[in-house]
Amino acid sequence: MQVQTHTDKNISGGAGLPERVTGMVDEVLGHLRDRITRVEVHLSDLNGGKGGDDDIRCVMEARLQSHQPVAVTEQAASVQLAIQGAGRKLRKSVETILGRLNEHHRNPPPEA
Repeated sequence: MQVQTHTDKNISGGAGLPERVTGMVDEVLGHLRDRITRVEVHLSDLNGGKGGDDDIRCVMEARLQSHQPVAVTEQAASVQLAIQGAGRKLRKSVETILGRLNEHHRNPPPEA
């Protein structure tokens, strides 16, 4: 599972940010790594340098094997909280999709 991190000009995380993001994504989605080819994490500060409550946005998109991409959005007060929240939402979404696919394969519709 490849993790790509993208930030706007207002997010400062230093050179270590991509590694920290990869670690957080792996912690939440690591058990699904054989079903996910890539996760893209987009971080932005909605208010720029002005500050504000819950102004950090994390859009996280998972590319699943043989399926359409799944994307979620989370806003929080910090980069870490935004990534963690988006990761939880993405895990739930991906697990739901994979569960439906597995159910469909176990119980194919009756033939007409």
